[in-house]
Amino acid sequence: MRTNALKRVSNKSKKRAFDERPPIVKGEARERNCSVGRTVDILGDSWTFMILRECLFGARRFETFQSILGLPRGTLATRLKKLTSQGLLRQVQYSDRPVRSEYRLTKMGMDLYPVFLSFIRFGDDWESKKKGPPLQLIHLECGAECVPEVACSHCREAVVINRVSYRDGPGAGTTPLERTARRRRSSDPTRIEKSRPCSVARTLGTIGDYWAFMVMREGFFGVTRFDEIQSNIDIAPNILTDRLNRLVRDNVFDRRKYLDAPERFEYRFTAKGRDLYQTMIAMLRWGDKWLSREEPPLILTHLDCNHDFDPMVVCSKCREPVHARGMKYEMRYPDPLKRKK
Repeated sequence: MRTNALKRVSNKSKKRAFDERPPIVKGEARERNCSVGRTVDILGDSWTFMILRECLFGARRFETFQSILGLPRGTLATRLKKLTSQGLLRQVQYSDRPVRSEYRLTKMGMDLYPVFLSFIRFGDDWESKKKGPPLQLIHLECGAECVPEVACSHCREAVVINRVSYRDGPGAGTTPLERTARRRRSSDPTRIEKSRPCSVARTLGTIGDYWAFMVMREGFFGVTRFDEIQSNIDIAPNILTDRLNRLVRDNVFDRRKYLDAPERFEYRFTAKGRDLYQTMIAMLRWGDKWLSREEPPLILTHLDCNHDFDPMVVCSKCREPVHARGMKYEMRYPDPLKRKK
């Protein structure tokens, strides 16, 4: 996204978005309306991603999740309850005596599949060079081995950060900042990967947690300086320092000095960090569809074809959209789901 590419929305859209925003209370902490932020907020942490990952691999029952992921029972029960209440999972009873239920993905949950594919692509490209990709994806529609790519819905070409502009959508604005426990540091993805080699877990190891997502989101909006980032997402200075240091260490950001006295730095994306843009806008699409009441905060324009677009995940060979039921995969490791049966 580029800050110098902002465009005006229509007066009608502006008025509708303005009329529906709650009144601003003086001194109240607020945050930018953002479908990426809403998506990260609802998914919570690494364990939540991993539970959904196991659902996509076919896990349905509490004991299966617990055995594969090694989660404490109370932690797992809390995550499953949250995912059910948020509409990503539904409970289906499979036993009367005793009463037992399993967890199945809803349409909302299944629609996260392209987001997971975007995580797989990034993890395969940047975090799996020594170990190699854990999965080989095959697109059933064309029969080809493929790599998922986030593309423009109009021209179907891969989207890169410097070829996209954005403008405010009808859902633009701010909302009161909710301070909740879900913003704690996420579980260690390296621990999660012990049960299954996983490029999703490797990508999460790079991204980290809610705050790291938000710091990177500001980077995609062109915000590069500590004070501006802190102000925009209302993050504690010590937490922001920690996340920036880790993102620099993981080669997502490059730290550049712009002032000597006192020392001040800017944080700009490396090539690896810029490549996370595809993952971010895949999450944005899901959040726009399911969490924004059909009023997206941003409208994206692909500069290569000069059309507004929705990010979509496509097959690298035939350029058609990919869906969970239209893909198969070959594992390059023993399947833990079969071992646990």
